[in-house]
Parts: sequence; C-alpha cells; structure tokens
Amino acid sequence: MSTDPNRLDATFARLRAAGKKGFIAYLGGGDPDLPRSAEVALALAEAGADVLEIGVPFSDPLADGVVNQLSASRALAAGATLPGVLGMVRAIRAKSEVPVVLFTYLNPVYAMGAARFFTEASAAGADGVLFLDLPPDEAKFHEELHPAAVQAAGLRLIRLVAPTTPPDRAREIAASGGGFLYVVAREGVTGEQAELAAGLGDQLNALRAATDLPLAAGFGISTPAQARAAAEHADAVVVGSAIVRRVGEHAGQPDLARRVADFARPLIEAVKGMAE
Repeated sequence: MSTDPNRLDATFARLRAAGKKGFIAYLGGGDPDLPRSAEVALALAEAGADVLEIGVPFSDPLADGVVNQLSASRALAAGATLPGVLGMVRAIRAKSEVPVVLFTYLNPVYAMGAARFFTEASAAGADGVLFLDLPPDEAKFHEELHPAAVQAAGLRLIRLVAPTTPPDRAREIAASGGGFLYVVAREGVTGEQAELAAGLGDQLNALRAATDLPLAAGFGISTPAQARAAAEHADAVVVGSAIVRRVGEHAGQPDLARRVADFARPLIEAVKGMAE
C-alpha cells in the first residue's frame, strides 16, 4: 500500500530485476536466548536468506504447531520479551541490512501499546510486521492498528491469505498490505510436512490476478525439493519450522549458528537456483 522505499521493497525489486526468487527464513526471537538468536539470524543472512521473519514469543501461539510452540516456550523461559526482541533487531541491524519482519500475535503489542510498538520497531530497524491474529476487517475499526498507522511508521504490513480465501477477499486483503503477500500453503498450523500442499501452484497463479505484491509461500516447506517446487510459482519461499527445529536440537552446542546455517543453505540454494 505504501510507495516509500524500505528494505523489503528494495530486496524484492532487486530479486525481480535479477530474475531470482527470494528465501525468507523464520526463527523464534529469543530462542534459545536473545544473544544466540541474533547470532542465528545473522548466520542465516550470511548464508543467503533475503528476508528474516522473527517471531515474537507468546504464551498462546494459536497459529503454530508444536515446533514453534516449543520455541516460544524456550524463549519465554530464557526471559525474552517484546522489548528484548526489538533489542535483538537492533543487534542484527548493527551488522546487516537484511530486511526484518516481526511475526507477532496481538497481545504483546497491546501490552506495549500499538503506537509505541510501531515507533520502536521502526527505530530498531524492522521493515515490516505481520499480525497472526488480527483480521483485516477488525484492524479497520482500531485507529492504533489501522494499516495507515503501520505505514506512517515506515513499516510494511504483511498480510496472510489462506488456501480457502476467495479471490475477491484475497484482493481486498492484499490491497491493505505491503512488502509481500504471505501465501499460506496449506490449511492448519505451522509445521514440517512430508509433501508440498497440492494445489499450491494453482493458488499462487490465481493470486497473480489479485495483487502486484510479491507472493511468498510458506507453512510446511522443509526440504530443498519442496522449496524448489514452491519457487516455481512463488516469488519467495518461507521456511520456518524446519529451521526452528534445528535451533532446538542444537541449542546446547557452541556452534549453534553455524549448524543452523548449514541446514538452511541447501534450501536457500534450491530457491536461488530457480529462474523467474
């Protein structure tokens, strides 16, 4: 919805000009703790991730499967808070210009105050925000959460569309967003899947008629083959639970960041190898 330049817009413009697809890496903010979470984020950017999605830990993550639920629990147990995650963004921004999207439920934002959150997120170096549990219709009736408030802070409001979203509704949702459109590849919660969702290609192709925003496919993508197949139709591929699971598995290792980046690199290469 906004035409002001920001890192997300610049990244997708660069990818489009080069005929390349983007890789978006999700990680739980503060998992296993805030300093090491920032190290993992920077390692993923160094490995080639084009965008980082950082989940704000919340005690009741309704849209997430068990892997991301456990990640939020580990982060909360380690003392992560929304201000702490914003500090993590500042630590990333001190070393990298990789775009950062904050992936959050509404409760932590309400606790901080929406106006303060948008201002501080932008000042920390975030480029976008995605609310998992804020329906677009509801946001229209709350001035502090209105898309215009997000835009005024210099952030992009990332919207979600589901496999069940009708075309007219998808068009309406996309029109109130920016940065990219997050295309949920399957029904249900986040989590690794053995197979890519059937019909994803048709879903993405239909959305081309609804928006000019870049289309990023996520939920359930966990292998290089799945990432490559999704990139045939999408502008970007989101991998989350598979990365988060490795964070949990290697949290006790001194080379955690390297191990997670090594896991992500074949997925990134699979996406980068796709021509637009």
